[in-house]
Amino acid sequence: MRIATLGPHGNNHELIALRYLAKHGQAANQLQLFEQFSDAFEALMAGNVSHVLQCTAHFAHSDCVGRYMHRAYPVDTFIAGSKPLALIARKGVHNPRQVAIQPATRYYTDLSRFSDIVEAPTTVAVAEGLLAGIFEAGICAEETVQQAPEALELLRPLGPAMDAWVVYATTPLSTSSPLLLNGNAC
Repeated sequence: MRIATLGPHGNNHELIALRYLAKHGQAANQLQLFEQFSDAFEALMAGNVSHVLQCTAHFAHSDCVGRYMHRAYPVDTFIAGSKPLALIARKGVHNPRQVAIQPATRYYTDLSRFSDIVEAPTTVAVAEGLLAGIFEAGICAEETVQQAPEALELLRPLGPAMDAWVVYATTPLSTSSPLLLNGNAC
C-alpha cells in the first residue's frame, strides 16, 4: 500500500495518513505528500501510488469526486480527529484585529471580534505566519504555542476536529463489501 495525500509535513492529512498506515501494518515511508490533491489523484491514475487519502472537509473534495468519477473509487472511510486546534495570538498584540484561518476552520469559533480575516492554504501556513510575525492571530494546531511560548499565547483551545476521511483506489469495491449500503455499488 502506497498512500498519497496532501502536504506539507506536519499537517493533519499527514497525521491521519500515518495513523492509517500504522493501523494497516504499513511503514511510514509508504506515504507520499503532494501540494495539490489533483497531483495526488494523477499519481493514483498513473499507478505511482495505490491509494489517495482525503478529508471530506477539504475544499477540493467535491471537485476530486467529480473529476475522477469512474476512475478513482472510494474503498474505505472512517472518522478521525485532527491535532487539537486553538485560536492563538502573538504576545504583545493586545487587541488583535487580524486572524488567519484555513477556510475549513472558519466556523470553529466566534471570529466576530476580528475585522480582518485572512485565508491561508493550510493550518500549517497559519502556524508559520504566526511564528514569523506575519499574522496577529490564527487558528492552527495548539502545539504551535509550545514551539514559541515567549512569542505566542493561547486565546481559546478548540480541541480536535472530528472529520470523515475517504481512501480512494483505482479498483472499486466488490458488491459484497460491508461498506456498500445494501451491497449496491450504484
